Amino acid sequence: MAENRGLAYVKPGVVEIQDIDFPTLTLGDRKCDHGVILKIVSTNICGSDQHMVRGRTTAPAGLILGHEITGEVIEAGRDVEFIDVGDIVSVPFNIACGRCRNCKEGKTGICLNVNPARPGAAYGYVDMGGWVGGQAEYVMVPYADFNVLKLPERDVTLAKIQDLTLLSDIFPTGFHGAYSAGVGPGSIVYVAGGGPVGLACATGCQLLGAAVVIVGDMIPERLEQARSFGCETVDLRQDATLAEQIEQIVGEPEVDQAVDCVGFEARGHGKDAAVEQPATVLNSVMEVTRAGGGIGIPGLYVTGDPGGVDDNAKIGNLGIRIGLGWAKSHHFTTGQCPVMRYNRQLMQAILYDKVSVAKNVGAAVISLDDGPQGYQDFDRGAAKKFIIDPHGMIAA
Repeated sequence: MAENRGLAYVKPGVVEIQDIDFPTLTLGDRKCDHGVILKIVSTNICGSDQHMVRGRTTAPAGLILGHEITGEVIEAGRDVEFIDVGDIVSVPFNIACGRCRNCKEGKTGICLNVNPARPGAAYGYVDMGGWVGGQAEYVMVPYADFNVLKLPERDVTLAKIQDLTLLSDIFPTGFHGAYSAGVGPGSIVYVAGGGPVGLACATGCQLLGAAVVIVGDMIPERLEQARSFGCETVDLRQDATLAEQIEQIVGEPEVDQAVDCVGFEARGHGKDAAVEQPATVLNSVMEVTRAGGGIGIPGLYVTGDPGGVDDNAKIGNLGIRIGLGWAKSHHFTTGQCPVMRYNRQLMQAILYDKVSVAKNVGAAVISLDDGPQGYQDFDRGAAKKFIIDPHGMIAA
């Protein structure tokens, strides 16, 4: 039996490399003839993973992490028709059957058949169906013909792998936040959060033709990273309100669209910057988005948060000023990004040099053994997107 290793969540603040089972083409006690086994080419640490590692979800000890997966097919089930051994593929973090009503409507983030607990599944994630994650050397991917995106021939793919690896989640997720908010040519947009998803969203806003993209964060290095590719920034530690800082940039205290790339671990602004206030971002973006504007919410919100600031927050019940959003006729889009809606087009934008998303998000390649240190650095707010290279396949 071939060997396999993966990054496991052990307890709050602790992840470690563990020996794990080599994947097989099985689902429980039945064969998975529609699946493939991948040798991982690249797999990324995501801010959503960090929520689990901080102990802010109900994730069980021993969970193998990782939902951002790019890999080489080393085995294919007998029912896989269009994906071959040797293909390098991008794997959407959403696991989807391709057969249910939601999948047929393109809502692959809420597939009805891959998670017995609720609609929607993902690799290596709490309450998402128990699927083994891809921060490992090898992983199994089901419904391969439907799920995976075949990348170009090997040399082309590996030459752009740091960009292409971001197709599994953060680039489509950030783009989805912008697109669903209505960003288009000439838009003035506020992106809350300068982490990797926020920076990918800002990149997506530029690709959609936004005139001004404003990124807000509290970490100077992340704000500097946003400015490095043409974004305006607001420092949310300052006493000046978000609206006042936006007015200093564009001449009025409002934007056309806003995107929440922070989620439920949001902190207050200004003098409250050290205090967790989980509804801060949602309320602040309603304040600064113009009447009739749109708000995208790719930032994660959960139904179970053991570390919530109060009993309401622990079940995802937040003090949102929905009356303000209603009065301004805002439209909101929430939930998992349906990656397949965007990944092929974004792949083309990468291949034809229309976007340099890896550079914009501060991509940094590390080994699987350096994964635990990557989690620590990310938790400290490093302005980087850590890409794990388990087999040493990514050139320097």
